[in-house]
Amino acid sequence: MSEPLLRTERLELWPPRLGDMPGLVDLIAADETRRFLGPAEASAKSQFEKLLRNAGGWALYGYGSFHVRLHGEPDIVGSCGIFHTWRGFGQGMDDVPEAGWIIRHDHWGKGIAGEAMRAALTWFDATHGPRRIAAMIEDGNAASQKVAAALGFLEYGRQEFEGSPLILYERIG
Repeated sequence: MSEPLLRTERLELWPPRLGDMPGLVDLIAADETRRFLGPAEASAKSQFEKLLRNAGGWALYGYGSFHVRLHGEPDIVGSCGIFHTWRGFGQGMDDVPEAGWIIRHDHWGKGIAGEAMRAALTWFDATHGPRRIAAMIEDGNAASQKVAAALGFLEYGRQEFEGSPLILYERIG
C-alpha cells in the first residue's frame, strides 16, 4: 500500500490505483449505498470502467475522485473529490470540475463525506486555484444535500438525468 495523498484526522485519501478495483466493487455492493447513484452497478466491469475514467481524469486534468479509507484500514469506505465531467445536458454541467461523494452505507452518519470533501476541496483550491465547482444530487437525498450546504454549495437549477430528478449545485471559488 503506497502512501495516501491526503490525510485528515480519521481518513486517508489517494488517487486511483489499479489494485483498488475490488474495493470499488465492495464500496457500492449494497443496494442501500446505490440508492441515489442512478444506474451504478456493483459489477467488476462497471467499476473497472469507472476506475479507468477516474485515472484518465487525473492524467488529463490533474484532479479526480479520491478513494477513502480509515487510517490504517485496508477497506475503501468512500470515493470523494472533484473530477472533470461532461454530463451532456448543459446547465453548467459540461466541461467543468464537479464535486461528488459516495460513502459505503455502513459508514453513513459519521461525517466521513464532509471530512473527506473538505480535505479534497482545500487541496483542489490550493493546487488548481479557487474556481466554480458544480455538483448534482438526486432529489430526496437529504444527507448529501446537507453535506453540499455545509461545503458551501448553493442550488442553481434542476434537471432530470438518466431517469432521476436532480438538484444542481455550485460552489463559486
